Amino acid sequence: MTVMGLDVIISCMTRICITPFVQGTGGMASFRLKFEQGLTSRGIDVTYDLDDKSDAILVIAGTRFIPDLIRARRRGIRVVQRLDGINWVQRVRWAGLRYSIRAEYGNFMLSLIRKRFADRVVYQSQFIRHWWQDWYGIAKAPAAVIINGVDLDIYTPDGKDNRPSDVHRMLLLEGSLAGGLNAGMFHGAAVAEKLAEKYPMEVVVAGTVDETTRRNLQSKVPVKFLGTVPREEIPELARSSHMMYCAEVNPPCPNSVIESLACGLPVIGFDSGSLKELVSDDAGCIVPYGANPWKLETPDISTLAESAGQVLEKQSQFRAAARKRAEAAFGLDRMVDSYLKVLLED
Repeated sequence: MTVMGLDVIISCMTRICITPFVQGTGGMASFRLKFEQGLTSRGIDVTYDLDDKSDAILVIAGTRFIPDLIRARRRGIRVVQRLDGINWVQRVRWAGLRYSIRAEYGNFMLSLIRKRFADRVVYQSQFIRHWWQDWYGIAKAPAAVIINGVDLDIYTPDGKDNRPSDVHRMLLLEGSLAGGLNAGMFHGAAVAEKLAEKYPMEVVVAGTVDETTRRNLQSKVPVKFLGTVPREEIPELARSSHMMYCAEVNPPCPNSVIESLACGLPVIGFDSGSLKELVSDDAGCIVPYGANPWKLETPDISTLAESAGQVLEKQSQFRAAARKRAEAAFGLDRMVDSYLKVLLED
């Protein structure tokens, strides 16, 4: 569909309903804010009430308002479901009773909406699409893959930074590394320790980390825990680091990786989940996991540390390539236009 054709449709539409209304610093809230920004710039109205008149509904993952969703479909409103990954860690290791119940309930609701109520499905990466199809079968609804986007004018290499010159800073940027989700943080610290045999290193962790995990992290490299960082501070934090380590095992489509690349921060990690889809070879280094990530086994620390050394030694080259990768694939306008085609096209 041409841009002109899309403009014609947009000029005739009035409103898109986004549900649920999520707030905070996590991926769903970040997406909602960015998507709304794109809609508003195009003169499109937004509502969060499924009973309001709207031209299409975007379900960000799942919603508990199933009766409202049913009524909207009966009114002929298209329902598009945006799917992230499947909750799986609780099936491999103990993550606490509350987390496990919520995770399995979430899987049930997501799969129910996908199977019974979605007119279109959007997967955030090819990895997510294959994962859902493998575990729950191919959905009857037409499907598309739309990679997350970022405002390249906000997440940019240009701007204030305090990147140290006497030590190399590895950034771990996640919504949560607490409880059962903490495995990748220990792997990241181990990579930093290996790198420290040749380079002065420090680790900065931005995200929720529980006290038990902090105590258990016995690292020979200095580790700074920043807690949850306000969204507006992330660009400077990324610019102030030398590399970003993706600490999520089997990451579905991490916003933190896309945001880091946009800020010119090279990304390192193990080849699991969608990471290889996002990070090109010249924008960081992604190496084979070397074990079974689905069992949370220990990855090949030495191989990643050896490759990551090149990122530290060739900072200018990798930083330029990281930004170039973001400009080529992760612009916000590109993402919003792709969603609008799914929401509005016949």
